[in-house]
Amino acid sequence: MRCVVFDLDGTLADTSGDLIAAANVCFDGMGLEVRLDPAVDGGIALRGGRAMLRAGLERAGTPDEALVDRWYQPLLDAYAGALDVHTRLYPGAEEVVEGLRGAGYAVSVCTNKPEALAETLLTRLGVRGMFGALVGADTLPTRKPDVAPYWAAVERTGARGPSLLVGDSDTDRKTAAAAGVPCVLVTFAPGAQDVHALSPEAVIDHFHELPAAVTRLIG
Repeated sequence: MRCVVFDLDGTLADTSGDLIAAANVCFDGMGLEVRLDPAVDGGIALRGGRAMLRAGLERAGTPDEALVDRWYQPLLDAYAGALDVHTRLYPGAEEVVEGLRGAGYAVSVCTNKPEALAETLLTRLGVRGMFGALVGADTLPTRKPDVAPYWAAVERTGARGPSLLVGDSDTDRKTAAAAGVPCVLVTFAPGAQDVHALSPEAVIDHFHELPAAVTRLIG
């Protein structure tokens, strides 16, 4: 069985609004007036909680790595309490993933979001049951771009055939390259970099373009 592995944030769903809201809760707690704006800072959000905290502290003129460490867990707690307020699956995502399953592909998720948060989010979005496996940032001792999470996301579906990774960032590109598998990058993530410059095996502008790319790359 062939396997398609998906990143989550910026690939399956736009999670930036809820991530930024959690960061702003932390800035309130620090007594700072700085705010991240979902309209312009979505790309920062998809780089993770620490990236958002660093960005806000730098804008406030108080860069402090100790504060980043101190507020990282409160940020996760704030996010866990409201992780599906603004988050939506990208258009076509659910339909295409279901179509891949129907065509005989195994599908799974490999994300650098903590596993429990990813489980909760996918469940609330109503799609957790579609994926044969989920590997998060803390499922294993390492995270992407290390290859171990990727291979775990493949193997836990029971797939033994060719596989590929669908993502939105240089982290996903590096993961696929290290694993020696094809990479499909999407262009629709907030603040998306020029993914063409990363030389993935395929680039898609909409989920409906994915099945053809998958067929071309792994059969």
